[in-house]
Amino acid sequence: MATILIDKLLQTVVNRKASDLHLAVGQPPVLRVDGHLKKLETKVLGPDDTVALMKSITPERCQQELQEVGGADFGFAFGDMARFRVSVFKQRGNVGLVLRQIPVHLMNFKDLGTPPVLAKLCERPRGLILVTGPTGSGKTTTLAAMIDYINQNFDHHIITVEDPIEFYHVHKMSTVNQRELGVDVPSFAEAIRRALRQDPDVIMVGELRDLETIETAITAAETGHIVFGTLHTTGAQGTINRIIDVFPVSQQEQIRTQLSTAVIGVLSQALLPKIGGGRVAAYEMLIVNSATANLIRESKTYRITSVIQTGHKQGMQLLDDHMFKLWRDGLVEKTEVLFRSNNPEDLAGKIAAAERGMFESEEDGTQAADKATGPSVTRRE
Repeated sequence: MATILIDKLLQTVVNRKASDLHLAVGQPPVLRVDGHLKKLETKVLGPDDTVALMKSITPERCQQELQEVGGADFGFAFGDMARFRVSVFKQRGNVGLVLRQIPVHLMNFKDLGTPPVLAKLCERPRGLILVTGPTGSGKTTTLAAMIDYINQNFDHHIITVEDPIEFYHVHKMSTVNQRELGVDVPSFAEAIRRALRQDPDVIMVGELRDLETIETAITAAETGHIVFGTLHTTGAQGTINRIIDVFPVSQQEQIRTQLSTAVIGVLSQALLPKIGGGRVAAYEMLIVNSATANLIRESKTYRITSVIQTGHKQGMQLLDDHMFKLWRDGLVEKTEVLFRSNNPEDLAGKIAAAERGMFESEEDGTQAADKATGPSVTRRE
């Protein structure tokens, strides 16, 4: 019964292009479609239903982990149609599940609309590239595209450490070995340490979640490897600060020096609902040049935002500037960009000025042209 039900539910997720499926006692199954939660018009789930659904897809070791620590994560394939990252957990003594759909087909940089300079960064021989953003902002999809770009174009040895493995990579020009936490290796830090003895060119770390992992990732980047990692931070400036803050005060100066040479780029992203359905990503891109390296070393990270603003020619861009462009191009609603903006007040002012400009030009083109030559021009922002 449960197997039939889970198959039907997963088919619905695929058909409706939902990103997530939520199963909780006391309500029907819920889908997240284009960022919004929608209840399915089926029966309300009882405690036995969620237990049966959990057992129908959860490996034995994860069922044991659920009993012991109250939660477990794993990945599984729904035939050839989709893969899912599953989180099972206990809440109020009952079992709950959240299933995140992972696209079967890898997307490339063009599909994702990432800044063009990202491909150049992936070609560098060493350094740490950080992909950051809140949960559900598409970091895993971006990392998969980065791995696939290298896999298609370079004869490298790529090692990924994931919790759980989401996108499966086949060997193309590169050799790709994917290790899963809890199945192939006990921890991220242990996997990176081992990887350094496995002749890697590229190491991808699913999540830089603790001091030991961050430390080993920085060391790997310093010793001549390209390392990709993710953090749940917003904006390039916040990302650098978060890494430094993880370390004890006595080590922070040393870490600043190491980071200034190890980090070569920070891509920060947010996912926004698109007008007419679907979603679109907005990106912030920081390239660590000598000026940025000095700011990191000298603990002046508050000036990183202005470095990005002036580094447009090098391929840098601010998240809010990209969001403004997405709004101006009619792809996303004003409320959505302001909600996810790093600096909502400034962005609101910029949008208001643009709206005034549009309104004036519609009213009277010549009037707008006259105003543009006057002293109170608002479009320089």
